[in-house]
Amino acid sequence: MKIFKVPLYIICLFLFACRSDVPEDIPKPDLKFNSGQGVYITCEGNFQFGNAKISFYDITGDTVIEDIYQPANNSSLGDVCQSMYFFNNKIYIIINNSGKIVVVNPDNFKLISEITGFISPRYFLPVSNSKAYITDLYANKIGVVDLSAGIITGQIPCKGWTEELLTVYGKVFVTNLKSEYIYIINSSKDVLEDSIKTGFGSNSIVEDKNGKLWVLCSGNQTKNVSAVLNRINPISQQIEKSLFFRTLSDSPWRLDINGTKDTLYFINTDVFRISINDSILPIQAFISQGNKNFYGIGIDPKNGDIYIADAVDYIQRGVIYRYKRNGSLIRTFRVGILPVDFYFK
Repeated sequence: MKIFKVPLYIICLFLFACRSDVPEDIPKPDLKFNSGQGVYITCEGNFQFGNAKISFYDITGDTVIEDIYQPANNSSLGDVCQSMYFFNNKIYIIINNSGKIVVVNPDNFKLISEITGFISPRYFLPVSNSKAYITDLYANKIGVVDLSAGIITGQIPCKGWTEELLTVYGKVFVTNLKSEYIYIINSSKDVLEDSIKTGFGSNSIVEDKNGKLWVLCSGNQTKNVSAVLNRINPISQQIEKSLFFRTLSDSPWRLDINGTKDTLYFINTDVFRISINDSILPIQAFISQGNKNFYGIGIDPKNGDIYIADAVDYIQRGVIYRYKRNGSLIRTFRVGILPVDFYFK
């Protein structure tokens, strides 16, 4: 689900023509998606249409499967695929508008179980071998899940739209799109114990090679609050650097980091990149959007290749652009509707 613009699905259904400048990939049902090097692509699908998918691009064989869940299970994944997470030889797939987590076997993508009872889950983070936290759009709390039993066992009150989260030095840091703060959770006690004022609308968070956190905040034009990229020391919990965006119309999101953890990437209409040592935001785009509709980004941790998801018109199948780390285009292919994120194997 895009977090800054609400697509006009019904209106657009009759207004947009299919893009014809992208080569069609013919799905190959017999392709072994668990062999070789590849990337899973989460595709939201259309809101309330129940057509979410996980697409798979086999990098070694240069082949694409548009949907790997339905053929394996003879059923659809659900409504709005938000994110996924590999943990303990299982894949946890967060299905936002279905209010559930789908757990599958990574070898064949067959369903193992479902964890239900969420309102609008967003992101998953294991904090021990048997426990995970789940952020939520509407719940005003973070769900606590017993991974062994596959049930919700608790909650941590946290007002607002909780989003991405990660663990650093034993602390869990949680972004929040409806707040000026990120929140710090004690995962031993499952309690919110502190917060850091970062700027309005923290939407994504990564850790660099020095153990520092980078938090991207989208700002709020109506509140006259600028977007900002912060570097935070997770031990002192102090902001060490704040890079403010130039105009109130800037609304950056999708912060990501390369495999060597020294270069940041984000979307602000175009794709930008910045070294963790830089002290000023780039003016020049690294990859320009042009007539595309950039919706997600992923960096291959092995070779630095950049994958950008194009939502096109929010109705038809999405397009993936694969670039070398120098920004030259390598490959273009189609996937499911509204591709949003990338998970490399």
